[in-house]
This record gives sequence, structure tokens and C-alpha cells, in this order.
Amino acid sequence: MENYRRLLLNNKAWVEDKLNVRPDFFTRHSLSQKPQFLWIGCSDSRVPAEEITGVEPGDIFVHRNIANLVIHTDFNMLSVVQYAVEVLGVSDIIVCGHYGCGGVKTALSRQHLGLINKWLRHIKDVYRLHAEELDAIADEQQRNERLIELNVTEQVNHLAELSFVQRAWKTKGRPMLHGWIYDIHTGYLKQVKKVDPGQLPHDIYVYEFPDLDGENEVS
Repeated sequence: MENYRRLLLNNKAWVEDKLNVRPDFFTRHSLSQKPQFLWIGCSDSRVPAEEITGVEPGDIFVHRNIANLVIHTDFNMLSVVQYAVEVLGVSDIIVCGHYGCGGVKTALSRQHLGLINKWLRHIKDVYRLHAEELDAIADEQQRNERLIELNVTEQVNHLAELSFVQRAWKTKGRPMLHGWIYDIHTGYLKQVKKVDPGQLPHDIYVYEFPDLDGENEVS
């Protein structure tokens, strides 16, 4: 059997399972979506957002890229975040990295990969920001895992620097920002960063919104 046909057969079995449990499963979901969460994860095939969090379709709005980066010039990612915040009204944004991330491992090397060098350079920047701590870690795997954690932390910081996130904090009191790590060896998630609504980043990244004139501000 050709590999792709297995996916089509799996889909049929999945549909039957859902309908056996709830006959209106698909008609109910087809009307609208109202997810509570935005998930910014790695493209790695071993980290499926819905499966590792045990939720159903419609619960998580998902964006994935190599090494779960939040880059301020990435209009794909920015469009997803703005839509999730302003239209879907998500209450939480989760940046989820994972141990064993190939993007982070490659960024630690001097390997030349053409265009992907430009993307992974953002991880090298994270290393540079935390070089003193990382250079002091002698064990290569431990250094790699610590960079994975620091990378997630920095991406959460990048979310807090977005003007439309700060505006939603002032007007809606949401979203909360989270940095998580998925351990591919155990299957468990752990939190490494949390930013409450209104917990502003460094002053240089803070925006003022004169049209709001202080209304509905989050302390």
C-alpha cells in the first residue's frame, strides 16, 4: 500500500469513531470555532499540540515553525497571533518548545544550510544573550537543553513586546502568556515562563495607546 493511502484510511476510521461517540460532532464544529488557546509550537512531527494536551479539535488554534520562534518580521506568525488575540479572543498563548529540538541543535553548530541559516540565526542570538550562562555548562546535552528553555523564554518575551498583545491587555485583560517545554523522552510538559496580562516587558518595548486614555487598564 502506498504510504499516503494509510492516512486516508486512518481518516475514515477516525470519522467513524467520532460519529459513534457523538453523531453531531462534525456539524457542531463546522459552525464556528472558539478556541481558548493559541499554541506556537515546533514543526517537529513528534509534538502534536492536540494529542499531548488531550483536547479536541476546536480547542487550540495552532501555529508551528522550526524551533517555535516568534520573529517580529514573520508576517505569517504575526497574522496568526493578531487573529487569535483580536478575533478569536484567546485567553492564553502558549509557546511550546521540546527537548531534542533539531533546530536548536543545528543552531549550536557551524553547519551551513543555506536559507535556513537565516532562520536559525535567531536562536544563535538567544545564545549570545545568555552566553555567559551557557558557556559555563560543560555537558553538551545539558547546554543544548538549557538553550531550548531559554529560547522558549525569549519567544514569550517577544510576544509581550507585540503592540496588539499589549493593547488586548489594556482593553480585555488577556491573554496570559506561557512558555512550556515538552519532554519527548517522558511525554510530560513543564512550564518555564509565565507572563500575566499587564506584566509589561522592558520599557523600550512598551507602547502607549492615547485613544484608550487609560480606560479598562490592567494594573
